[in-house]
Amino acid sequence: TTGWVAGTPSLFNRLLRFVDATEVNSLVIDIKDDTGTLSYQSSLPIVNVLGSWERKIPDVQILLQTLQQKKIYPIARLVLFKDPYLAEKRPELALKQKNGEIWRDHRGLAWVDPHSREVWDYNIQIAKEAIKMGFPEVQFDYVRFASDGDLRNCVYPYADGRAKEDVIKDFLLYAQEELKPLGAVVSADVFGLACSAPDDMFIGQQLEKIAEAVPVISPMVYPSHYAKGSYGLSNPDLKPYETVLRSLQNAKRRLTDYPVTLRPWLQDFSLGSSYGPAQIEAQIQAVYDAGVEEWIFWNPSSRYSTDKYLTKSNNTNGGGGGHATPYENEELLLPAAQGYTPKEEKAPTLPVKNREEAPKDYRHLPN
Repeated sequence: TTGWVAGTPSLFNRLLRFVDATEVNSLVIDIKDDTGTLSYQSSLPIVNVLGSWERKIPDVQILLQTLQQKKIYPIARLVLFKDPYLAEKRPELALKQKNGEIWRDHRGLAWVDPHSREVWDYNIQIAKEAIKMGFPEVQFDYVRFASDGDLRNCVYPYADGRAKEDVIKDFLLYAQEELKPLGAVVSADVFGLACSAPDDMFIGQQLEKIAEAVPVISPMVYPSHYAKGSYGLSNPDLKPYETVLRSLQNAKRRLTDYPVTLRPWLQDFSLGSSYGPAQIEAQIQAVYDAGVEEWIFWNPSSRYSTDKYLTKSNNTNGGGGGHATPYENEELLLPAAQGYTPKEEKAPTLPVKNREEAPKDYRHLPN
């Protein structure tokens, strides 16, 4: 969920009631989103020098205590190299055009160079702060090179001859080395296409190399994001079970020799075709039928309906949910922070493809 939703009691309490009523037992919370801003008031000197935080969540400790009381597992989502804020504030760290100006993607947003050790350390500091605040897991998103825009005019100022997939692997190994001693789990989001593409798709996400670096991988296997003809399906969006199943079967087959957990991102939004309870159930069943036990759903506005999911009493699959303990005391709901006026009282509407969008020239998968 976004920082604004997590920090707005009326919206976050709605999520808590949803978790209470369903088999869901975890929440992914943005601590640094794809604007490059942190969702809380950081104590890190570099963050305060840059001014790269916004008080979306007024009190992270209260939020985490509330989740702990409910036995809800919190995951801190941290966006990495799509960081327009850092790129604008520290242009020497940004991707460049050949004329030396800042390179921008097709949305006009700047990115930072994944080769830069300074960029690595900046994000690792934020991850460490999140862990010290009480998050047991940090999930890195946009852990990749830029994919959209005029890439022929894109220059990496810190390039050192390494292949893109090695840069991404090296960052994740470094993150694991730095964060594991703190007792935290490190996970990484990847394109759903990474399950089937043998190479790095020109963005540095090669499945086996990422599996060598982190214990948890979350491929974004949203059926709406697959091109027509993928896996022999005329319209993958209309075949959520088959799309998710075949994606995860490919990943499982490739990762047999790797001690890694697959925890896919699934689709709880409509893009092209309507997604309701049947489509949600189909994706979850595909996960279990592929031999995977965990899953996460994404809705860009953080609006999840209980009628789409199994209730805790009806969950017989295990995995993915069913382990949360229901609460009965309304006082355990997230309280409104004293002196805090929510900036937003309705869930923000985000572009559906804001999370990750498949490279336009690499969306067709083999049958």
